[in-house]
Amino acid sequence: MDKILVLDFGGQYDQLIARRIRAAHVYAEIKAYRAVSPAEIRAAGYRGIVFTGGPHSVYAPDAPTCDASILTLGIPILGICYGHQLLAFLAGGTVAPSESGSEYGKTTVRADGHALFAGIPAESVCWMSHRDAVQTLPAGFSAIARTEQCACAAFADDRRRLYGVQFHPEVAHTEYGDKLLQNFLFGICGCAADWRMEDAAAAAVERCRRTLAGKRVLLALSGGVDSAVCAVLLQKAIGDRLTCVFVDHGLLRKGEGDLVERTFGGQFGIRLIRVNAQDRFFAKLAGVAAPEEKRRIIGTEFIRVFEEEAKKLGRIDVLAQGTIYPDVIESGKGDAAVIKSHHNVGGLPENMAFSEIVEPLRDLFKDEVREIGRQLGLPAAIVQRQPFPGPGLGVRIIGEVTAEKADLLREADAIFREEVDAADPALRPDQYFAVLTDTRSVGVMGDARTYGRTVVLRAVTTDDFMTAAWTRLPYEALERASSRITNEVPGVTRVVYDVTSKPPATVEWE
Repeated sequence: MDKILVLDFGGQYDQLIARRIRAAHVYAEIKAYRAVSPAEIRAAGYRGIVFTGGPHSVYAPDAPTCDASILTLGIPILGICYGHQLLAFLAGGTVAPSESGSEYGKTTVRADGHALFAGIPAESVCWMSHRDAVQTLPAGFSAIARTEQCACAAFADDRRRLYGVQFHPEVAHTEYGDKLLQNFLFGICGCAADWRMEDAAAAAVERCRRTLAGKRVLLALSGGVDSAVCAVLLQKAIGDRLTCVFVDHGLLRKGEGDLVERTFGGQFGIRLIRVNAQDRFFAKLAGVAAPEEKRRIIGTEFIRVFEEEAKKLGRIDVLAQGTIYPDVIESGKGDAAVIKSHHNVGGLPENMAFSEIVEPLRDLFKDEVREIGRQLGLPAAIVQRQPFPGPGLGVRIIGEVTAEKADLLREADAIFREEVDAADPALRPDQYFAVLTDTRSVGVMGDARTYGRTVVLRAVTTDDFMTAAWTRLPYEALERASSRITNEVPGVTRVVYDVTSKPPATVEWE
């Protein structure tokens, strides 16, 4: 099986690069830049290497780097963003702050017809995100693409098979990004498309069976796609040594608690314990408005509940979680910048009563998790469920979280989801929900002046949840949702629609 090494220099999109490569049916594995030597790379038999992006400047004293001898291994290398700059820098070129200024967002790139751009129009849209740029190219390198502000948007050294692109071909905003990556994989590296997602599902079950042999596992089951797939995977691997605990923290969507209990405790026959802890969570969150503090409190309280349940069950060795890669990377990993912490990643308390944590899905994206769910036999109703953050409505309520606000948001969110579901299925977003802001505004209901709350509706389209575009829902669906929310949910006088993509925003508001 051919494989590609993704050498991680701390970028937010390292796993997304690997995801795009795997989508082309070529196996990709990620290693940190300081975790592998040139000799190990040579011995592993990689067909190609990708240098990822990163938040640093290559000329800074503490910048992530690698042994320049990697460039002499004879293995094709593609540098992306920071990786593009680092590749040029290691080969003897110069990198400095861009003379024409930073370049962010969608940009027109003009290519010179090089094999890396085979099948791509001479002009196309790419996604830029940089403040530095390659100023002078090393000997043997030539510029093969440019933008209005970047004279070297891509370069090539065909003799040594070294290539770089300043833009991000791995994100959906680059319209021919997949084609460029495929040109590198198949045209330059000569890879065979011989890897399938089924292999990942079988490998995950076998890995859990091996590493959890003889151990009892407690899984935090929320009922969402991630924890549902995790539950079935673990059940296949360790059988009745798995116990699932479902914590109803009072921050779930409408009717969700009963649905989770009915589906997993009944339909799938998984050993499920439901803990009703609403009052406990609201008491802990009283007076807290800061998003990260709310996440920390909810994460800590989750673990405390699990610890208490574990004590009732006797010996429990391992805590399992349905963490997926976007959770990990947004919480900060290695040299990556922190975007926000997730309750099951960055918010864990240090003094836990479990000997270890297992996260079987932490290297996968949402679409890959869904595919593994299908491979494991989960029904479409579960596999295609809406994503839902671990802290639930706690991070969709701006400001202090109260039971009253949670009830209000639950109703508004249910109405919005009903109207989206009733609209044209072809326009179905990948995630859609309501947010309760802490903004009040004047309204008029009947003949009386009101001063009520503002609800934000959010819908995005994405295939990886690392980038997302706001969904252009039909005006009629938005109008129905707005009318119903302001009429059926007491205290709401205004409804607005979020038209911000990711980046610069995140999918969630907090």
